[in-house]
Amino acid sequence: MSETTTDHSRREAWLIAARPHTLPAAAAPVVVGTGLAVHEGLFAPLPALAAFLGAALIQIGTNFANDYYDAVKGVDTDDREGFTRVTQSGLIPPAQVKRAMYATFGLAILVGTYLVAVGGVPILVIGLASVVSGVAYAGGPFPLGSHGLGDLFVFVFFGVIAVTGTFYVQAAAVVAPLFPTAIPSGTVTLASVVASLPVAAISTDILVVNNVRDLETDREAGKKTLAVILGYRASRAEFVGLLAVAYAVPFWFWLAADYSPAVLAPLATLPYAGLIARTVLTDASGEALNPALEQTGKLLAAHSVLFALGLIA
Repeated sequence: MSETTTDHSRREAWLIAARPHTLPAAAAPVVVGTGLAVHEGLFAPLPALAAFLGAALIQIGTNFANDYYDAVKGVDTDDREGFTRVTQSGLIPPAQVKRAMYATFGLAILVGTYLVAVGGVPILVIGLASVVSGVAYAGGPFPLGSHGLGDLFVFVFFGVIAVTGTFYVQAAAVVAPLFPTAIPSGTVTLASVVASLPVAAISTDILVVNNVRDLETDREAGKKTLAVILGYRASRAEFVGLLAVAYAVPFWFWLAADYSPAVLAPLATLPYAGLIARTVLTDASGEALNPALEQTGKLLAAHSVLFALGLIA
C-alpha cells in the first residue's frame, strides 16, 4: 500500500470516528437559539459562532469517547449492525482515539473560555458539566448510556441546555457586563426553554433509532440502554411521542405566545417524519435503521432551520 493510500485511509478512518452525520445535533440548537435571539433583538454573531464551535467539538469528542469506551469495554462486537467503529475494527489504535477525545474536549474548553467571559459563571458550570457528561456517557465507573440514562443526557444537554445556552450567551452579550456571576434578567426565558423542546426531542430520537437497531447486541453485551430496558414496543412509542412533542411546540408559539403563523413552518417536514417513523415502527435491522438514523438527523436539521426562520418572521 502506498504512503498516499495509507494517508487517505487514515483520514477516512478519522472521519468515520468523528461521525459527521451526527453534527446536525450540534448545529440545530444553535440555529434555533439564534432564531429566537434575532426575534427578541438580542442577536450577537460572535457568541453564536462560538456556541456552534463548542457544541460541535463536544459532539465530536463524545463520538470519540463512545467509540473508544464501547470498544475497550467489549460492548462493540463484530455482530453489531451499526456504522463502523474505528477502535473495535482496528482502523485506529485505542490510545490514539483516546488522545483525540481529550484533545477535542480540550479545544471545546478553549472555545468555551470566550463564552465564559460573555456568559459568566452559569456558562462555566454548563460547559464543564457538558464535557464531563460527554466522557461519562460511555466511560467512567457509571457510564450513562449503559444504565438507561443516555436518552435523558441527550434530551438535556443536546436539547434544552444547548438551545437555552445559545440564546443566553447572545442575550448576555447584549444586556449584561462581561462575566456575570448570576443569570442576568431576560437572558433565560420561557420561550427559550420551550423552543428547546423540538431539538431535544428529535436529537433524542436519533439515539432511539440507534438503540433500537442495537437492542439485541447491546443486551448480549450487558449494555442496558433505555431501549434494552423498555423493549421494542415502548421504545417505538418513545420515538413517536418525541416526534409529537417536536410538532406540538410550534403550535404553542402560535396560539399561546402570539407568534406569527410562520412558526408552523416545521409542519412541512411532517410527511418526511412519517416515513422515518414507519421504518422505525416496522423494522429493527441495520439495513433499514442505518438509513433511518441519517434521515432523523436530516429531519432535525430541516425542522430546526424552518423553526428558526418562523421565529424570526
